[in-house]
Amino acid sequence: MDFVADIGRTASGVERDASGKAFMTSSREAASPTSARVVEIAGLSLVFETGDSPVHALSNIDLSVEAGEFVSFIGPSGCGKTTLLRVIADLEQPTGGHLTVNGLSAEAARLARQYGYVFQAPALYPWRTIARNVTLPLEVFKLPKAEREERAKTYLDLVGLTDFAGKYPWQLSGGMQQRASIARALCFEPKLLLMDEPFGALDEIVRDNLNLQLLRLWARTRKTVLFVTHSIPEAVFLSTRIVVMSPRPGRIIDVIPCDFPRDRTLDIRETPEFLKVAHRVREGLRAGHSYDE
Repeated sequence: MDFVADIGRTASGVERDASGKAFMTSSREAASPTSARVVEIAGLSLVFETGDSPVHALSNIDLSVEAGEFVSFIGPSGCGKTTLLRVIADLEQPTGGHLTVNGLSAEAARLARQYGYVFQAPALYPWRTIARNVTLPLEVFKLPKAEREERAKTYLDLVGLTDFAGKYPWQLSGGMQQRASIARALCFEPKLLLMDEPFGALDEIVRDNLNLQLLRLWARTRKTVLFVTHSIPEAVFLSTRIVVMSPRPGRIIDVIPCDFPRDRTLDIRETPEFLKVAHRVREGLRAGHSYDE
């Protein structure tokens, strides 16, 4: 099942698919991406102090992300992709440079619930139903029960899990669990979605399907997405831009635009344009390794 079917707008800001199923979005999000900068990073560095010697994780990162973009980060293991995402989420503290999220400090953005975070593993509580896993952040935020239930229904519908609301995580496949974690990240309606290799542990067929569904979800909700991956085809298929990072200390080697239509399909991966972008990503990764030699 697709995350999102064909959408028909309503005046209230609730969007409905062809069967009448609904999900929430603001009229501003539904209209068109704006040019506002969601993430602004300048000269950012991070050094971890360890018992024997410091670890230089990130070095002099400069990056701007506009509203509505889908930006992927790719690089070798240990290059700082996840660390950078965690810095944006205020889960790690930089040792140098400047960072804002929607014009706020990372801490202020976190406290204002500006972002949702999807981890590498679904991180669902096995003793809670899928619906109650989705509403967990809303319970923490002390939203009324009726509103929690309504949002769970809305976002489980959005990711195609309406019929599994009463199931437990162990009763779902890995791909379905990850879809539940995406619903949980969206349920408090953040402006920014941070995704740390959410499909890395899935087989290729499931991963391709979820890539396609995520792309449709992004196109409909107009969220700004920052996405960490090790897969070149995944990065090229999903992104409006790809940030290529070097081995540690993580530096930005290249920022590559992906000028494909939002309604792209898996068939685009066989086109010369797609292969050209993939080649540039591969060359950037190779150049990053050369830089350290």
